[in-house]
Amino acid sequence: MMIRTLVASALALTLAACSRPSEPTQPREAPATPDTTVPAGPPATDPTATAPVDGGLQGGTDKWKTVASADDQDRLARLNDAWKQALREANNEFGAQLDALGMLSVQDAALATPPLEPGPGRYRCRTIKVGSLNGDGLKYVAYPWFTCTVDLTPGGDLILTKTTGSQRTKGLIYPDSENPGRLIYVGAQAWGDTETTFPAYGAQPERDQVGVIERIGNCRWRMVVPWPKQESKLDILEIRS
Repeated sequence: MMIRTLVASALALTLAACSRPSEPTQPREAPATPDTTVPAGPPATDPTATAPVDGGLQGGTDKWKTVASADDQDRLARLNDAWKQALREANNEFGAQLDALGMLSVQDAALATPPLEPGPGRYRCRTIKVGSLNGDGLKYVAYPWFTCTVDLTPGGDLILTKTTGSQRTKGLIYPDSENPGRLIYVGAQAWGDTETTFPAYGAQPERDQVGVIERIGNCRWRMVVPWPKQESKLDILEIRS
C-alpha cells in the first residue's frame, strides 16, 4: 500500500515559500567521546536500490507499527520520559546551550497545523544529543550542519535521508493515526566513512531508529529519537530549509 495520505501535501510543499538551503560545510560528525565511538559495521545494502515501485520502501505499507519492532515501539511510547530525563540531566551544566536552541528543545513546541512534513528537496540538518545513555558520557553535544534530503518516490513513499556526516540515517516518514499532529520516522543508520549505502530497517537492530517528526516553525522541523541505542537519551535532528 502506498502512503497516499502524504503525497498531495508533500507535492504542494515543493511550491512553498521556503528558501533553497545553502550548501553547508562538511566537517566530520565525530562521536561524543572516544569511548563511545560507534564501530563501522560491514558494508550494508540499500533497500531502495532494487525495490519495485509498487512495493515501496519497507514493504510499501502506510502503517508504521507493522514495520517497527516491539522494542522500538516501546521506545517511542516512552518519549515523554526521554524528554524529561534528558533535559533534566543536561540542564545543570548545559542550560544556556539548551535555552539557545529555542523551540527546538521545548517538548511541546510542535505545531499541529499542516503542512506537517517537509516537502521533497534538500535541507540543512544537524543533530543535538541530550542526556547520556549510561550517565557517564557528555550530557549535551551539538553537531554542525550537514545535508538532509526528502524524496517522494513514484510509489508515494516520503523518504528522509541524512546524506552527510559519519552518522547518517535513511527511512520512511509515516502518518500517525493515533496522533495526527505528528509523523513517525522508521529508518536505519549507516556509520563511518566507508559505508556508501544504508541497511534495511530490522537487518541490524543496533542501527535501527524510530522517531517523531514535528513542524516547529516556518520551514523548520525536528525529528526526535527517544532512547537511542548509542550515546544519548534523546537525539534531536533539526531540519531547516
